Parts: sequence; structure tokens; C-alpha cells
Amino acid sequence: MTVLPIRAFDDPVLRSVAEPVRDFDKELRRLVKSMTLTLRAGAGRAGLAAPQVGVPLRVLVYAYEGASGHLINPRLELSERRVTADEACLSAPGVWWPLERAFRVVARGRDMFGKPVTVRALGVLARVLQHEADHLDGVLFSDHLSADERGRFLAAALSSG
Repeated sequence: MTVLPIRAFDDPVLRSVAEPVRDFDKELRRLVKSMTLTLRAGAGRAGLAAPQVGVPLRVLVYAYEGASGHLINPRLELSERRVTADEACLSAPGVWWPLERAFRVVARGRDMFGKPVTVRALGVLARVLQHEADHLDGVLFSDHLSADERGRFLAAALSSG
């Protein structure tokens, strides 16, 4: 397993919709393990989506306050309750921005062996799962900001990278 390079915020691969995983094989398990290693390779990292490492598949890994794992082909059910908190992205290191997200998430998907997985998350972990699932759809968290805020965010993100 290797630590994978993380794509920068302006990389066009981050705008592509990831393909569903169909083969739960050794190659997929290697990807999940490398993504997990990449996530753990830096302080403050809570989630990573496959497109961020240049792989156009619906795979995400997460680790926050003792809860860690991965989801393949995730589907999220969002609570109606919304909260605003600072959010960051590994593809735009060092830039934090307030963003409103659902407070609670139920995420359903598969593990690397194809077995069903359900993750129930509140607060920050719910935010992480939403952020990473957005990456699978080619959505950057700045897309959720107003046009004015997005401009300020992108200026900060591009100057930090």
C-alpha cells in the first residue's frame, strides 16, 4: 500500500462524476487500503474520496474521533436539521470556510468485500460523509456557497495551493 498524492482543488478530475464500483476485487481492496493510509498520513484529516486521488470510483474513507471505515457506492439520507460549521478540504489545504450541512446522516453502501454497511453519523462525522459523497458527484464544497463567498473561497484556495 502507498500514500497517494491528493489532487488540487482546481484539478478537473474533481469535477467528474465517479463511476459505481462493480468489481469487489483485490484491486478495490488495495485502493481502499491505500486511501486509508493516505488519510492517516496527515494530521487533521477526516475523510477522502477516490476522485481526490485521481480514481473515478464511488469510494470514500473516513476517520473521526474513533469512528473509521470506508463506503463503496454510498447513498446518504440527510436529516432536516441543519447546522453551520467550518469545513475544509484536503484538495485545498489550510482553507476553512463556514458551510451549512445536515446535522445527521444515515449512509448506506458496501464494504470492500461487497457486504452491506450502514453508518449513522452526527455532527462532524455527518459533515465529513456529506463532503466526501459530494466529491463522488463532482461537487466541491465551494459549490454550496453563494457566488460572492465562492469567489473569496476560490481566491484563498488557489493562493494556498
